[in-house]
Amino acid sequence: MGRSDRNGELAGRVALITGAARGMGAAEARLLHASGAAVVITDLLAEEGAALAAELGDGALFVEHDVTDEKQWQATVDAAVRRFGRLDVLVNNAGIYSTRPLVEETAERFELLYRVNLIGPFLGIKAVVPALRAAGGGSIVNISSTAGMTAFPAHAAYGAAKWAMRGLTRVAALELGPDRIRVNSVHPGAVSTPMIADIVRRAENGKQSGPSPLRRFGEPEEVAELVLFLASDRSSYINGGEFAVDGGTLAGRDA
Repeated sequence: MGRSDRNGELAGRVALITGAARGMGAAEARLLHASGAAVVITDLLAEEGAALAAELGDGALFVEHDVTDEKQWQATVDAAVRRFGRLDVLVNNAGIYSTRPLVEETAERFELLYRVNLIGPFLGIKAVVPALRAAGGGSIVNISSTAGMTAFPAHAAYGAAKWAMRGLTRVAALELGPDRIRVNSVHPGAVSTPMIADIVRRAENGKQSGPSPLRRFGEPEEVAELVLFLASDRSSYINGGEFAVDGGTLAGRDA
């Protein structure tokens, strides 16, 4: 099914996407909006988030939002329902990436990565459940990482949070399935976004290929395609699943 054939498949749906001012979140917002969904774009990057909402026009709302703040989560969900009348999809995309050898890691940095990359999605799931139940069900897509499926050096804090997201996703899938709320996780590999811009730049300057067997970095739109699939009725019997978008990086590892 080509992209043009999918336009309108999310018509009448409302999706809330965190960390959507740029990178993968912005690509997800654009694709879901192009597929007919109203989109609630949330981020701390207010200028970029508002610009994206203005670019998309009708059916797009920007909310400045700290995912670690439980009260802000409730206010954001309320704003979505007030503006669009319902909520059907949550994409827990917001995250921060930082690496450091284990013996050099600090408790403060560890806690920060955990709060944004794990506590934030946990609060989001709790916040959206009443609205998704009221809509008759829905889809929650948690953006994890290949670092949540296998170990990488210097990823103690980031990797631990992303591994924990797998457990959170599975428990949520079991508990919310009876409400027709599906919960799945997506595990991108190295994707060319502002979050890893330095890594991409160093590779390009060194005339190196990307880190995957495909010898390139992934693109945000390639992750967005999977998010759209999981948000749509095409994945209606997929719940508690884990999906790598990594160009084969995990193929030679015990994931």
